[in-house]
Amino acid sequence: MHLTLKDDLPFVTVDVAYGGTQIEVPHVLVDTGSASTMLAADVVVQIGIVPEPGDALHMMRGIGRIELEREH
Repeated sequence: MHLTLKDDLPFVTVDVAYGGTQIEVPHVLVDTGSASTMLAADVVVQIGIVPEPGDALHMMRGIGRIELEREH
């Protein structure tokens, strides 16, 4: 794994695979204190990862932001 520092924060490039398709997602922040990982919906939709009816949503909280997370 190759870490890149930007504004003293560590970033990596990750490969995400789903349904036999794969994409490379650059500039992913490495947050060692996070309990889960969140990727932008407009990025992962490229390989077919989309919310479906009945998916459970969870709130993710951080300093200054609140985001929704889909349960797998």
